[in-house]
Amino acid sequence: MDIETFRAFCLSKKEATEACPFGPDTLVFKVCSKVFALCSISDFKSINLKCEPEKAIALRANYEQVKPGFHMNKKHWNTVHLEGLNTLFIQEMINDSYTEVVKILPKTIQKTLFAG
Repeated sequence: MDIETFRAFCLSKKEATEACPFGPDTLVFKVCSKVFALCSISDFKSINLKCEPEKAIALRANYEQVKPGFHMNKKHWNTVHLEGLNTLFIQEMINDSYTEVVKILPKTIQKTLFAG
């Protein structure tokens, strides 16, 4: 997966936005002001994604490319090194990250995001 494919997929999520709040090299994707994905723009080799804690442990155990989140809460975030992973698997992890973030939003917003 290249950065443009990653960016397009993240922005295809309902209410997803992008910004660079941590400086010009860190691209951050949010849903309703909550981060669900981020990456380096200049060195796009890995992405950080939120994950349900037990699933995060399982992914780390089963995929050498999945590590505890770099500069993130290691219980809830994974750093995913993209080399060797197929696009559908990466998209599934992005979907999971988006869903994990949406789960903490107010119920009225969740209904809007998951409707239709």
